[in-house]
Amino acid sequence: MTPIRVLLADDQGLVRAAFAMLVESAADMTVVAQAASGREAVELARSARADLVVMDIRMPGLDGIEATRLLAADEDLAGVKVLMLTTYDTDEHVVEALRAGASGFLVKDTRPAELLDAIRTVAAGDALLSPGPTARLIARVLRAPEIPDPRHGPLDTADAALNGLSDRERQVLTLVARGLNNTEIAETLGLSPLTAKTHVSRIMGKLAARDRAQLVILAYESGLVTPVNIP
Repeated sequence: MTPIRVLLADDQGLVRAAFAMLVESAADMTVVAQAASGREAVELARSARADLVVMDIRMPGLDGIEATRLLAADEDLAGVKVLMLTTYDTDEHVVEALRAGASGFLVKDTRPAELLDAIRTVAAGDALLSPGPTARLIARVLRAPEIPDPRHGPLDTADAALNGLSDRERQVLTLVARGLNNTEIAETLGLSPLTAKTHVSRIMGKLAARDRAQLVILAYESGLVTPVNIP
């Protein structure tokens, strides 16, 4: 199996070194580059042919959010995933990072094994990370309507796009927003895992979403899922 090519972006050298040792300890992934700024991360993502960027959300100059937005806007880097790191899971910038194109986030003090699993999950495009904290955070930040930001691209068309979803697809999207994976969605709705996966793929296509993280944002921004749905 080809190792996952990981780029580490953090302005603290000791943090990068620690993460690099951890990633290199896994047989199925390798560190291909390290960046000390968001700008450097964008440049190295292309030259190092990274599959995934572990991105610190707070960096001087071009921060992790803007770097993620640049990565998401570059068609040549369409396959590059971003796993955002934050100091606290209450950081409201996490929502902006997910809007910008990040596929998920973790707090920096997560256990080593969880970080490696997170890298594998995001690289596979499988599921949003830390669904409980993510859902609660998104619900809190999106509780009040906001003026659409033109930089959000496809996310601004959430309300209109949802009209094109079937009742079943709306059910599936609601469960995705609650943090369920394909197997859990299948069990909840009495479907096969393959059928659940197909529904999720079709929903992503209809909503022009890059991944499940953006599906969660879309579900909240459109009002399909509200804070009362959060356990």
